[in-house]
This record gives sequence, structure tokens and C-alpha cells, in this order.
Amino acid sequence: MKLESRKVLEGPERAPHRAMYKAMGLTDGDLDRPLIAVSSTCNEATPCNIHLGRLAQSAKRGVKDAGCTPREFTAIAVSDGIAMGHEGMKASLVSREIIADSIEIMVMAHQYDGVVGISGCDKSLPGTLMGMGRLNRPSIFVYGGTIMPGLWNGKQVTVQDVYEAVGAYDAGKMTLQELKSLENVACPSAGSCAGMYTANTMASISEALGMSILGSASAPAESERRLEICYNTGKAIMSLIDGNIRPRDIMTFEAFENAIMMANAIGGSTNAVLHLLAIAREVGVKLSLSDFERIRKRSPHIADMRPGGMYVMADLDKVGGVPVILNSLLKKGLLNGNVLTVSGRTMKENLESVKFNFDIDNKVIRHLDNPIKQEGTLKILKGTLAPGGAVMKLAGVQSKKFLGRARVFDKEEDAFEAVSKRRIVEGDIIVIRYEGPKGGPGMREMLAVTAAVVGQGLGEKVAMVTDGRFSGATRGFMIGHVAPEAMVGGPIALVKEYDQIIIDMQKSRIDLMVSEGELRKRMKKWKPIKPRYTTGALAKYALLVESASEGAVMSTTK
Repeated sequence: MKLESRKVLEGPERAPHRAMYKAMGLTDGDLDRPLIAVSSTCNEATPCNIHLGRLAQSAKRGVKDAGCTPREFTAIAVSDGIAMGHEGMKASLVSREIIADSIEIMVMAHQYDGVVGISGCDKSLPGTLMGMGRLNRPSIFVYGGTIMPGLWNGKQVTVQDVYEAVGAYDAGKMTLQELKSLENVACPSAGSCAGMYTANTMASISEALGMSILGSASAPAESERRLEICYNTGKAIMSLIDGNIRPRDIMTFEAFENAIMMANAIGGSTNAVLHLLAIAREVGVKLSLSDFERIRKRSPHIADMRPGGMYVMADLDKVGGVPVILNSLLKKGLLNGNVLTVSGRTMKENLESVKFNFDIDNKVIRHLDNPIKQEGTLKILKGTLAPGGAVMKLAGVQSKKFLGRARVFDKEEDAFEAVSKRRIVEGDIIVIRYEGPKGGPGMREMLAVTAAVVGQGLGEKVAMVTDGRFSGATRGFMIGHVAPEAMVGGPIALVKEYDQIIIDMQKSRIDLMVSEGELRKRMKKWKPIKPRYTTGALAKYALLVESASEGAVMSTTK
């Protein structure tokens, strides 16, 4: 492989460049080797990322021992848990694009030869993979690892329980002292949120995509194995350079099919749909919502993971992690084993090299002949309310149909207030609009609202529909990513208080029970709300962002 860094380092005219490197302690020997970017999203904003600096040092040792020279930098990362439920969440999805941009800019400016990317919180995983795909230089991804669950009243708890406890407190089912005691123990260490929420979903997907070392997703953040995984990841970059193996060689259409299969098998976050569409866009793979529904129908749900199930990522790790699921799917003929991975070998070859010491039919992972559900959990809906599509997670949901009356809100805060004051009752469908990619802008997650509903005991007695998003910790009859969004005149903008809405899982439909003639009349009177931001990053995002059905990516082509 021709090293890009030679453009910066070779020849008499590059003496100033070499002088700059030598000011940082590098020698001619160091500069003769491939220069590898070691990117992390380390910061003190969130427990998901606070430890990544230490992991980066381990990865750098691996890079160096492989005969390369590491160059470390960091990208931003938003804490979804801390940004949740207020204006700050508008910045979350925007941060995914900024992370990808940051990695692209740093690698392009300095002409690094390859990338080792380390990330922890929700948007930093897809953002890093998007940057790698965009650059298409030899790259390998490694996850920062999961937080351990807390222990409260003898049971495992996560931050999801704290959000739901807020609803229980509002309903008088929990005292303030109990809420405080739960808050004190729910997040006991560094690492990403413990259930199969967005970060752990995307980490699992990174293995299925072939962009991470097999078995790297599930080890806890503060374990010695996590440090070893980072070292081995750094060391593996040289083989990608020697073999000239690039992200677009690995992230093929078939690899994305494997990733979608994994997301359904683990009962993963609805955000996986948004992020896989975005990553695919960066590598030139044409992926659509119809692909998600096609693959879902043949994807068994076999991992009993929170929020819809019982277990957390550390439990999955104890029974062998993601490779156990991949191997099970491969043996059943459901996985494409011929896709290339960062090891330089195929997925099938990787799995053949692993000795599996775990019974597949344990409590965490079911046997494929005895799945939790015969079909996967990431359901794509369409209908008169969402002609461009919408997404719902079926994990833990028992009902097949919901007919209810719309309770309409033009922003999340108003909906949360209505839930908190017990104005939402059984049979209601909470409609939160103007929270889409353009309207929010930024497509906020609605965990504060959905968790409050569940905490009040309403669960599947109340549904929610939004052009915004949901946290991976959301559970229940919750439908997001409604497209077209309200800001561009999608039908969700035309819903009125107490309109009837029907959600039919078997027909894969979500319909507004209003005549076409009445909708035409409403459309003539409709005007979008004024943009909520006119300057800064959010205004730029609102101007350039595309539909959620296309991954909510920023584009300059329209």
C-alpha cells in the first residue's frame, strides 16, 4: 500500500513538517513508519467516555508494537443520558455528524495512513464508523465497553430504571427517598449504559459489520480484558495496511444485512436503523427501510436483553458475547459468512477459529429453535400517518394493535408536563411533532416521556408517535422516526386533538383515521412553525439534513 503520510514527510521540501513532528519527540525512525490516527471520544461529559483516554494509550501501544507510529486526537461526544429531556438533546444527533467530520478533517489534514477509532456513548459509535467509511483508509473500530449494572433492593438496575422511577414518583408509587437511593447506585462505574441500549447495540453491530475484532463488544469498560482488546485492536491495524484492506471492502451490502440481522436478534435500539442508513450512505451502499423489514422477517429474536428483556451487556459477556449469536445465526444459514472483516479473514473463518464453551440455550441467549420471537424486533411501519416510514421496537411488546385518540404536542416539554400531571390516560396516543431532524432540529430522543409513561404503569395502555427518536432504553408501544416529518408538511403535522389513530403490527401500518378530503383541507391551512434556531450548528444542521428515512444525514446535494 502506498502510504499517504509520505506526501507530508518525504523530500527536502518537507523538512518543516518533519521539524514539527520532531518537536513532539518523534525521530526519523518513527517518521519512516506508517502514521496511524488513534481517535477517541474521551471526555468528562459522561461515564461512557471518561475512561477512553486510558484505552487509547493501550491501543497506541498495540499500534507501536505493530511497527507503526500512533498519533492521538479526540473528537467530541454528547452524553445522551445527561442531555435527555431538555434542549440539550437537540445536540445529540447533530454530534454524530460533527464526530464524523472531525475524524475526516484530522486524518485528511495530516494524511494519516490508517485509523483506530475508540468510542463509547451512543452517537460516537456511528459517528466514528461514518468517518472511517468516508475516508476509506485502513481502519478498525473498538468500543469503550459497557458499564456494570447497579444493585438496588437485590436486583440489577440501570439508568433506565431511574428514568422510569421518575414516572413512578409522579404517580405516587415511589417516595423521594427511594428515588434518591436508586439514583445513588444505578450507575456504579465507567462505561456505556448497561442494557441493550444504543451504545451496546451499535457495539454488537460493529462486530457483525466486520469492523471490529470478533469478541470485542461485550467486555466491561473497566475490565483488564477491555485494555487487552484495545491493545490487540491497535496491533491489528498493520495487517490492514499490508493487505490494503479498507472500510469499503468490509462494509458491503451483505455486511449491512448481517448487521441488521444482529440488531433484530438482540432486540436492539431503534436508533440502529438511523445509524446503519447513515453509515451505508458514507460507503456508497444503497440501504433502505424495506431492507430492514425484509431482513427482520427472517431474523429470530434470541437475546433476552433490556429494556424489553431481563439481562444487561455484562450478562451477555458472561455467556460468550456477540460471537455466540453470530455463530448461531451462521450455523442456521441466516448470516453471510463470506464477508470480509478487519482480521483479513471472512466472518466464517473468524467464527471457525473460536472455541465456544457455552450452551446456546442459556437464559440470556435462546436456541434458534426456541426464540423469544420468531421474527425480529425492529419493525418498519408505513401508512397514512407515515407514508415515508416509521420505526418501532417490538421487544417486550405483547399487543398487536392499538386504536386510540391523539393527544397532540408540538414539543417534548409540553408532552412531559402532560404526563407528569397525569393528564394522559389509558387509550391515549401521545403525538409529539416538530421534533424531527429539521423541526427539532436534531430529532430529540424522548426517554423522559416514555419512561414516565411506563413508570406510571400505563405501559402498553398508552402509545406514542413522534417524528423524533427514542432512546435505546425506551420500551412499550412507542413509534418514532415518522417520515415525512411535521416541519416539511408530513401528515403528522395535520393531526388534531382526539383524532383516531390505528397502529396495526400485523399489517405493518400506522394510519390517521381522517378522510383524504379533510386532510387536503387541513393542508391548505397548514404553515410550518418558525425555525427554532437561525444561527450556529443546529441551524446549519436543520438547513442541510435529510429525512429520518434516509438516516438523517447532512447533504449538500439538495
